[in-house]
Amino acid sequence: MLALVATVVWSGSFVASRALHDSVPPVQAAFWRWIVAILAVAPFAARATWRQRRVIRRHLGFVTLSALLGVTVYNTLVNQAGLTTSAGNMGMIMAASPVLMALYERLGGARLGARRVTGMMIACVGVLLLVGKGALPTSLAAGDLWMLAAAVSFASYSALLKRRPAELGGPVFLFATFVLGALMLLPVYGVSLAVQGGFEPSFGTVGPLVYVGVLSSALAFFAWNKAIALIGAARAGVVYYLQPVCVALLSYVLLGEELGAAGGASMALILGGVALASAARARG
Repeated sequence: MLALVATVVWSGSFVASRALHDSVPPVQAAFWRWIVAILAVAPFAARATWRQRRVIRRHLGFVTLSALLGVTVYNTLVNQAGLTTSAGNMGMIMAASPVLMALYERLGGARLGARRVTGMMIACVGVLLLVGKGALPTSLAAGDLWMLAAAVSFASYSALLKRRPAELGGPVFLFATFVLGALMLLPVYGVSLAVQGGFEPSFGTVGPLVYVGVLSSALAFFAWNKAIALIGAARAGVVYYLQPVCVALLSYVLLGEELGAAGGASMALILGGVALASAARARG
């Protein structure tokens, strides 16, 4: 249930990013998301982070790279993708990120196996059919390309997490990456303000930012970490594959985005491919 809560909340973040596409510039949306997240997590992790400051300093390179990939780059790319593609596309393209994670494992020397490779290929075909609206695309929309780049960033971040030092506590690591990620966004945020101007605070802008800051960035990560502690990463990871279904339903209900038969078939291919790859991994 905790893993499902995290997955549903993360699915809503794609809808929120899409809802902000014509009112808040992507960099500004990303920056304020993490400011809200820092304020939400600080009461639970700020003191522990200060106590472990020497540990953070010792592993500063690792923490900084994690913040760059998982906080600064990934979420900014998601917001940029929301300008020119649908929330449904965003969620379903992200469903292929486990394929990229598997490729990282292969580069690290792990064997994938025929079943896992087959699942990866099926998922990739599903992504291509999705962005091509039922046919193999000859070109990609800008938003789809941004989302593919976001998937690469998220997969890189996830692969890096396997090397997280055991002495660096989960909440402390989370809070430190939030702070460093926001600091790295600050110069680009200043440029965005100078070039694009600020945005008008309203329920339609502040509401989604509070959602992605408090729920997607704080609550979901805490729920996901607890789920992994209770049932393990393999079982919790299977629930993550429900994300495209959640995004499609939320974008239909909240944004009026139509999925269509081609989108449904593409989603089935993606889910089938990643499920096959996941089953092969569990058996391996």
